[in-house]
Amino acid sequence: MTVIAPEAPVRELTRPAARRGWRWWLYSALVAAGAAWLAFVVAHLVLSGQWWLWLAVDAIPPMFFLVVPVVLAVGAFPCRRSRGPVALLAAAALLLAAPLSGINVHRFGGGDGPAPADAIRVFSWNTGYWDEGEDTEAFYRMLREADADVYLLQEYWYEKTPEPLDPAATRLRAEFPGFHIAIVGELITVSRFPILRQLPLDAPDLPPPTAGSTDHWLYKSLRTDLDLGRGRVLSTYNVHLPVQLSPEDGPLDGDFYRVVKDQHGQREPQFRALARDVAVNDNLVLLAGDLNTSPAMGDVRKLPDGLRDAAYAMNSIYPRSWAESSNWPRWWRLDWAFVSPDVRVHSYEFDSARGLSDHRPQQLVISTG
Repeated sequence: MTVIAPEAPVRELTRPAARRGWRWWLYSALVAAGAAWLAFVVAHLVLSGQWWLWLAVDAIPPMFFLVVPVVLAVGAFPCRRSRGPVALLAAAALLLAAPLSGINVHRFGGGDGPAPADAIRVFSWNTGYWDEGEDTEAFYRMLREADADVYLLQEYWYEKTPEPLDPAATRLRAEFPGFHIAIVGELITVSRFPILRQLPLDAPDLPPPTAGSTDHWLYKSLRTDLDLGRGRVLSTYNVHLPVQLSPEDGPLDGDFYRVVKDQHGQREPQFRALARDVAVNDNLVLLAGDLNTSPAMGDVRKLPDGLRDAAYAMNSIYPRSWAESSNWPRWWRLDWAFVSPDVRVHSYEFDSARGLSDHRPQQLVISTG
């Protein structure tokens, strides 16, 4: 006698497999992506600024911390099953990483109001290997047209051509008669105000020099105390911190990780030297330069306490200073300006580098009361 098994159990066995169609896989992929991004954000908050290898990850454009969760939430919205979980994951990631995005939330603050008649114009710029090439006249024309009272200039060195026999100080004195000049290694400060003190900051725990002159290696922060009159002294810190990685080496190249570790060994002592000096300085303070540090990097927390980012006087919602004239997109703010609480910032902007450097110059108008 032939026995025919009932069909119902067969249908029950096939239902789970049927559920795993493209919608199920899409739902799973969207939730997994949201969870993975949230995990990455948490890891970044924990490891950035703490582990030398994370300097390679720190190169991520800050805007990604805003764009990625928004894209995930929007992409999941048509899928009813995933929109809720993904929205929660994206919102958590966005909330945690909002300060890393580089968004200037103080854009509409307007700074400290109109500048008084005795306001000080400041021009800070990574010059891109000084006037190397055939751009000498355009270079000095740009400096003159800035019409600043204080110039904080970085990268006074030559990569591809021999240094000129006539040092920069001679040309600068001719271009800016009556100004005072301080030069240490690659850092040059030019001031309309008398320089009371010139102090290159020592970083005694640096590794031994491997490139450039001793001064170029040792000194990445130049403090100059300027006599503003009426008993006021402004300490300017002209800063160029070492870059964290070499864009010439890819992650599959062994030299890439060696360079990252070496650069970490150079950066950390410079952060400590800067924080130590500012902490015991009772003068008015302006710190500006190429910090090779984006808003997304934990190294921002190593900058001196008690200073405020001058971006509250900017009009830009997403300030960017690099890369101005290279094959890289202009997605990063690597150049910064900070002031002590008793220094007012009336305007702050990144100007065009006119093809002379891959960094945009910083222009500030400040006053000290």
